[in-house]
Amino acid sequence: MRDEKYLKLLAKEYPTVQAASSEIVNLTAICQLPKGTEYFFSDLHGEYEAFVHLLRSASGIIRMKITDLFDSTLSEAEQNMLANLIYEPEKVTGCLQEFGKDTNDWKKLTIFRLVQVCKEVGSKYTRSKVRKKMPPEYAYILDELLHVNHDGNKKVYYNEIIHSILEMGVGDNFIIALCHLIQNLSVDSLHIIGDIFDRGPRPDVIMNELMAFHDVDIQWGNHDISWMGAACGNRTLMANVVRMGISYNNFDALEDGYGINLRALSTFASQAYKDDPCTYFYPKVLDECEYDRVDSALAAKMHKAIAIIQFKLAGQLIKRHPEYGMEDRNLLEEVDFERGCLIHKGKEYPLLDTSFPTVDPKNPLQLTQEEEDLMNALEASFRHSEVLHRHIRFLYTNGSMYKCSNSNLLFHGCIPMTEKGEFEVYVSADGRKYKGKELLDYLNTQVQNAYLLPEDADGKEKAVDFMWYLWCGAKSPVFGKSKLSAFEHYFIDDKEMKKEQMNPYYKLSEQEEICDKIFREFGLDPVTSHIINGHVPVKIKDGEKPVKAGGKLYVIDGGISKAYQSKTGIAGYTLIFNSHCLALAEHRNYMKMEGNPTSYAPEVHVIERFPERMKVVDTDIGVRLEEQIDDLKALVHAYREGAIKEK
Repeated sequence: MRDEKYLKLLAKEYPTVQAASSEIVNLTAICQLPKGTEYFFSDLHGEYEAFVHLLRSASGIIRMKITDLFDSTLSEAEQNMLANLIYEPEKVTGCLQEFGKDTNDWKKLTIFRLVQVCKEVGSKYTRSKVRKKMPPEYAYILDELLHVNHDGNKKVYYNEIIHSILEMGVGDNFIIALCHLIQNLSVDSLHIIGDIFDRGPRPDVIMNELMAFHDVDIQWGNHDISWMGAACGNRTLMANVVRMGISYNNFDALEDGYGINLRALSTFASQAYKDDPCTYFYPKVLDECEYDRVDSALAAKMHKAIAIIQFKLAGQLIKRHPEYGMEDRNLLEEVDFERGCLIHKGKEYPLLDTSFPTVDPKNPLQLTQEEEDLMNALEASFRHSEVLHRHIRFLYTNGSMYKCSNSNLLFHGCIPMTEKGEFEVYVSADGRKYKGKELLDYLNTQVQNAYLLPEDADGKEKAVDFMWYLWCGAKSPVFGKSKLSAFEHYFIDDKEMKKEQMNPYYKLSEQEEICDKIFREFGLDPVTSHIINGHVPVKIKDGEKPVKAGGKLYVIDGGISKAYQSKTGIAGYTLIFNSHCLALAEHRNYMKMEGNPTSYAPEVHVIERFPERMKVVDTDIGVRLEEQIDDLKALVHAYREGAIKEK
């Protein structure tokens, strides 16, 4: 028997047997529809042009649908033009207007073709769901066009609708609305497996695109955590965000995108490092800045200035938290400034750069007054950036350390493990031990506390500091390496010293039994489940494969970031989970495609084909719908027994 109070609350929404019974029929029918198509992306790293194209094209699947529908009636060029229109309708219609080719005949034919594509991509959804995705101003018209029959009077009716649209002069707007509807219907839900930020030019554009999407979840990556920690008030991560941004020439993202004022840093660096060539700090220019161009010599000085500040702040943080076990990463205190070398674990390493004008050898972790003033200015920018905090709130609302979704376990990096295949234990400041799922749940709470707790709340300061550990700590699931060797890459010419050891998870997880162990830890069925993560680029050119452990593990960081494409040999993956199969779309470099890139279709590999088409009832949503059906049946029973009166 359901709780009577709950049934009475349910009765307010369904006040009669007929109302409850009608909803039971509706939900039961929905359960038998094919499941919606899920798309998984990882490690976007600010590559907004490539990501926006992949999202709006459904990773090339829309182009394939066009071929299926029109291959015998449209030329390749005409199919490409239709695809281009769907992906970028505002741009394409604007070009047609400019060259006087947007005739009513063209618009009429285009609307007809777009309706055919829209019917195809929306065929697996209820009429109600499709209508909810429609722009309100055209919902009635679109609904009629998608469901009208082309016989007798209905054909006349159909043609009259299109004629009226064109006569009223809203043809372009209607075409644009129809294209956006096709985009929305092609991707039912979107999973971002971490690392939206850093390296690429405009993570802010990606965030705007995600916020406009109808169903998205995010599993935080270490680069997301860095930006989130900076927004929480962690000064070490503020310095890290700026350092990473300058190192990849991302001034547009920092200043134009998020309003982080770098004038104070520019002035300070010009003075403090005026006689220093900063040879090892010139930025990697993968993308030219459009709005905030900075001379490379000045950028190098700014880069070195903020890097030294970050190493100082990190050293202070390590001293505040001995529980992190990161004393060996406090490298500034191991530098012999007089002799120009690093003395680490009893071994000497000569420094490539021995100019440290802002470091006091007797107290190397202390900021100068000028550095302190600079950090005050940067902190003000981070705290008052409305765009940054709007994006960070979205990351908190829609993000987590991991997600279990339709028998898939999603996380960015790893589940920390020992060499023997046991879950690695993390000991918190209060002495409590965490591992496996319990560790990720604990970390999820700490991340939430860092941003959401009031400034004077107990645990706030520790949680804010802890964000830095998540960024680069050895037992952090989003980092998963022995160390972050940034200092060594700047100052030490020794490959072994620079080497970052991966957590044992990365090798162990290639074994099916280890994946099964992880599935059981998270309450998933090892027979039907998959692990989906990113973080480590898959080097296709070296023979590496994205599918491991007999199809139980998908590593989908394929190098959408330009910084990785020379290592991977491709330009990223999209994992596509539809009602028929799991498939990997393998992408080429967006900027190097021949001809018009918007007509490009990736190479799609079906990895796992299901014996039967998956329905909504087979998904997490189906489980919830069946629970609702059971509740409604209980309400109907209560009505018929007289326990609750109909209204």
